[in-house]
Amino acid sequence: MQTRIDVNADVGEGMGNEAELMPYITSCNIACGGHAGDLQTMKTVAQLAKQHHVKIGAHPSFPDKENFGRQAMAMPCVALYTAIKNQIKDLIAVLDEEHLHLHHVKPHGALYNLAAVDEKIANVIIEVMKGLMLRVKLYVPYHSVIARLAIENNIPIMYEAFADRNYNDNLTLVSRSENNAMIHDADTMFNHVFNMVTTEKVKTISGVLATIKAETICVHGDNPEACTLISELASRLESKGIQVI
Repeated sequence: MQTRIDVNADVGEGMGNEAELMPYITSCNIACGGHAGDLQTMKTVAQLAKQHHVKIGAHPSFPDKENFGRQAMAMPCVALYTAIKNQIKDLIAVLDEEHLHLHHVKPHGALYNLAAVDEKIANVIIEVMKGLMLRVKLYVPYHSVIARLAIENNIPIMYEAFADRNYNDNLTLVSRSENNAMIHDADTMFNHVFNMVTTEKVKTISGVLATIKAETICVHGDNPEACTLISELASRLESKGIQVI
């Protein structure tokens, strides 16, 4: 049985709950100007992560603050490459000032979801990682297009699963437009995560038990109940002998 798990949250997205979240997570994904955030929010959140010894990742997005990066944008690959690269470089510059280092990259929203299934979008992200010569981890969904391409290009990955989202049979996330997209109940969330971590299975919305691998678990930081849910999840995992690290 897996005995340790990383717990991550998306931060710097305007919720202002980072100080409450940091004690319960082990890595964070900082919005870097695409869907939310600016240099000042990056700095503030990075300093909080430093205080709590939380690993720092870049959370690039389609450049679309109006829609919070949750809608796909029709962009030429060159323009998307530049947008993603510049977001990550902005965060790296902030981290350099704080004498911190980048641990990982995790795309946000529509960019993340498209990269899981769309080879063209996934390739843009892979090329950014190669172009910046980043030897950092890429957080990716299990059995996804971007996971396969990362492995083929010798980019280190961590398989990510979502504590507060339901899954379709093909391991894509249930659309936020659906009523059952989100998990709000602490008991349901714990069972959802515990099964993924200990049995490598997730119960999809149709009741199928699909194979999944999770090395890091995400709770969305913009969830109003995020702090309560993460603190309870972390304590219950520890009580079952699964170290949050």
